[in-house]
Amino acid sequence: MVDVVVVGAGPCGLAAAIAARRAGMSAVVFDRGCIVNGLSSYPTYMTFFSTAERLSIGGVPFIVATEKPTRRDALAYYRGVADLYDIDVRQFETVEALRAVRVDPKPGQAEPKRGARWLVRSQTRGGGVHETAAHAVVIATGYFGRPNRLGVPGESLPHVRHGYVEGHSAWREPVVVVGGANSAVDAALDMYRAGAKVTIVHNGEALGANVKPWVRPDIEARIREGAIAARFQTRVVAIETDTVVVEGPEGTSRIPATQVYTMTGFLPEIGLLEQIGVPIEGETGIPRHDPLTMATPAAGIYLAGVIASGNEANRIFIENGRDHGDAIVAHVLR
Repeated sequence: MVDVVVVGAGPCGLAAAIAARRAGMSAVVFDRGCIVNGLSSYPTYMTFFSTAERLSIGGVPFIVATEKPTRRDALAYYRGVADLYDIDVRQFETVEALRAVRVDPKPGQAEPKRGARWLVRSQTRGGGVHETAAHAVVIATGYFGRPNRLGVPGESLPHVRHGYVEGHSAWREPVVVVGGANSAVDAALDMYRAGAKVTIVHNGEALGANVKPWVRPDIEARIREGAIAARFQTRVVAIETDTVVVEGPEGTSRIPATQVYTMTGFLPEIGLLEQIGVPIEGETGIPRHDPLTMATPAAGIYLAGVIASGNEANRIFIENGRDHGDAIVAHVLR
């Protein structure tokens, strides 16, 4: 039995647990992967758009030698903050269900400062099932719940990936990267430098407007010189064993590809919220909540981080989601 359960051990979830601990409440954090699992799946050599100061949580300075931190810097920082606050993080333990319930402590069991309202059912990777009673539950499941699928034949083939980590295995291979935003650009450049033959396929007229300003000159120069091929105003219609079928201004054609990366973004994982009846706005995908307190209509259920932005993940980042925990704790205390 705890005061607060946090579902999701990303930066915003950790910040919520830290806020609870600083307010004298007990907290436990569950994640189906490792701590800051979403960040660990970023490209190996990625540099953040934000500065280190804007990524810091819990009042702990994030100090790096360069202007912007790398993925490796961030992983080390968040591990260190969780250690500093001794946050109870249950890694590789998936929360499967939430149930509203009144739970009384067993004889000899410590009772939390506030009565339990939710029973959280979780399962470890070894198959063990746990139930945790909590007064409040914070859903901080982040942005990497469900990939935005193309919905085309062949998308489930083994050489198709909905994410990107490292380009070594693409050496001398023909590769197609689908998308035109930062993730697609980073993947294309990294694999080009690893010796791959890269083609970007994007349905827009040009690369995305939000491509990082220090990266844009590099990718545009590679496209101009033909080192990276680009097909704009073009969409994928099928994926085959060694080719990608596309339709564009010049009609239908096939692009050789033994590796395909669909960098088309993700949708938030809202299954738990749907399970307990929290309304989801149909057009935006935003779960109903009070943006001042992050409270949903289900008493004791809160949102933290990018899940509160629905399908428009670009509205909430670490830097403006890390304070959600303070707002949640203030509401719980009231």
